[in-house]
Amino acid sequence: MTKHKLETLTFDNSYARLPEVFYAKVNPTPFGAAPYLISANRAAMDLLDLDHAEAARPEFAGVFGGSLLVPGMEPLAMLYSGHQFGVYVPQLGDGRAILLGEIVNGRGERWDLHLKGAGMTPFSRDGDGRSVLRSAIREYLCCEAMHGLGIPTTRALCLVGSDDKVYREQVETGATIVRMAPSHVRFGTFEIFYYRKQHEHLQRLADYVIEMHFPQLTQAADKYLRFFAEVVERTAKLIAQWQAVGWSHGVLNTDNMSILGATLDYGPYGFMDDYDRGFICNHSDYNGRYAFNQQPYIGLWNLSCLAQTLLPLAPKDVLKEVLDGYQVLVDRSYREQMQKKLGLTEDRGEDETLLQELKSLMAGSRVDYTIFWRELGTFSSEPAARNERLREHFLDPGRFDLWAAQYRDRLRGEQSRDDERRVRMDRVNPRYVLRNYLAQGAIEKAQQKDYTEIDCLLNLLQHPYVDQPGMNSYAVAPPNWGKHLSVSCSS
Repeated sequence: MTKHKLETLTFDNSYARLPEVFYAKVNPTPFGAAPYLISANRAAMDLLDLDHAEAARPEFAGVFGGSLLVPGMEPLAMLYSGHQFGVYVPQLGDGRAILLGEIVNGRGERWDLHLKGAGMTPFSRDGDGRSVLRSAIREYLCCEAMHGLGIPTTRALCLVGSDDKVYREQVETGATIVRMAPSHVRFGTFEIFYYRKQHEHLQRLADYVIEMHFPQLTQAADKYLRFFAEVVERTAKLIAQWQAVGWSHGVLNTDNMSILGATLDYGPYGFMDDYDRGFICNHSDYNGRYAFNQQPYIGLWNLSCLAQTLLPLAPKDVLKEVLDGYQVLVDRSYREQMQKKLGLTEDRGEDETLLQELKSLMAGSRVDYTIFWRELGTFSSEPAARNERLREHFLDPGRFDLWAAQYRDRLRGEQSRDDERRVRMDRVNPRYVLRNYLAQGAIEKAQQKDYTEIDCLLNLLQHPYVDQPGMNSYAVAPPNWGKHLSVSCSS
């Protein structure tokens, strides 16, 4: 595969060819101080066929820090609206992010280059268009952590810093992150044209998304309905994956929902430490709208908002029928994943009871979610085995023993072999996740101009299922202070 320099990247800016009602043309605003590269993600560079040596050039930080453009870029800020915490906001749009252009790699794959922290746009409202280093690091790392877990997500190309001051709750330094996805169209992109009653633009958007990302539907008579069904299924599977790994999106507004069913917009987010069904990762979410146990329902709520926008294009009763299938899809996907996490190869009726009893035990003892699932792979199904290592997680080991007896019977019922089962379980129960305190450690070092921990975590989290030598300290429960870090929408 040919490796490209920045100047020879192949752009095909399909979104820029839409009418200007869909966006505003705007260039990034350069930092006052010279930008500098903090971290480059080689795995993402490979997706663009971009030579790794390009990251060492000053021009690399210039382009992705917002001070330079390369041939083929047509920067624009995308227009959308959305429901934020359940309330419709008539106009949002890219207020601090700019779509630099769309690259097509040698395999024919399309990747948006979306520069976040690029400065003010016509949609910035009262914002300054900047991202702070703290939030940029969190998004940069979590994009790749989610990808490593096998969860659909935007990717992260690079992280660029500046000594420019940005004012939030306190004075911080600015940064940019380049996130990549086949598309950054959101549910809210559809909403704005529906609520403005600009149905011709709504249809143009739907036709564009179908042509570019669901080409198998272009000739179907009911293509809009089938498109919606695809989005429902992808969203259901995505949120089931979040639930299986114990992850929450802190701002699950319709403007933060990808039309392709990928995780989008990492503001406040969190992997659970102690198992808590009501876990809230965003301290600004005062009513718990986006609590962990509410996420599947919010997915349905957001999809219903999308369904409403399609009323000019598809029959209401059939859209509702598709929407009614969402919960079945979520439940099925979640059940399949949890069966794998339990090491089961057969689907049996009693598995739901087995799982719910385990989760009740974990909640009652505040068991660390990630550590326990990983260690469950060590479970011995031998009749005399005490499984002491697992018992130690619980305040009432005797109750765990009762559950373990049921689990042992279930494993023996499908003739499970412990050694083979552990291999399977280690493939789905990660050893490493991006806990808040790990991200905070990288942030604090970076604020002192030490960026080594960012690259360390990036490399670690790209392979979360593999035991990595010398990295045991990244797989332990957080210190008490690490369980109570405050994460907000501020960026």
